Amino acid sequence: MRPGLRIDADAVVLERWRAGDAAALLAAVSESLDHLRPWMAWAAAPPTLASMDGFVARSSEGFDAGTDFNYAVREPRGRAILGGCGLRRRRGRSVLEIGYWVHAAHTRRGLATAAAGALARTALAIPDVTRVEIRCDAGNVPSAGVARRLGFRLDRVEDDAVRAPAETGRAMIWVLERDQPPAAG
Repeated sequence: MRPGLRIDADAVVLERWRAGDAAALLAAVSESLDHLRPWMAWAAAPPTLASMDGFVARSSEGFDAGTDFNYAVREPRGRAILGGCGLRRRRGRSVLEIGYWVHAAHTRRGLATAAAGALARTALAIPDVTRVEIRCDAGNVPSAGVARRLGFRLDRVEDDAVRAPAETGRAMIWVLERDQPPAAG
């Protein structure tokens, strides 16, 4: 069992990236670079249509392989891209890691919390998944706030490589177990 192609969350809809999304993704990332660059290593260089096409293609391959489940975060009744999120199998078969970003013009509206909460509920409904994690730099207060609002438990803080300009080199690992569904956010 794997996540669906579309996941409905109250404030947003998560849809698997499609080949036709690259141009809109390019616009969303380009408009948000100053917001993303401090925390996202992939935002270090300005995006191109080719790099966004490559991301969409890799996302499709990962989805089909059952290793990465990347989604566009969209308005419930629109096509605008409000951000991106995903589930990744980086820590073994029974653990899925949540990642997310929100367009700079749409922050502070609960969209990351809505998307991450929907992903957590979806992940924990997969029979072989027993744990969901959110990993963020210790200095990334907004991302830690998403995990906290959803009821994730801070499992540990560990040394980590600095990959983006604002990172401290300390990673917070937030955990939600199967028997602990996420809070409403």
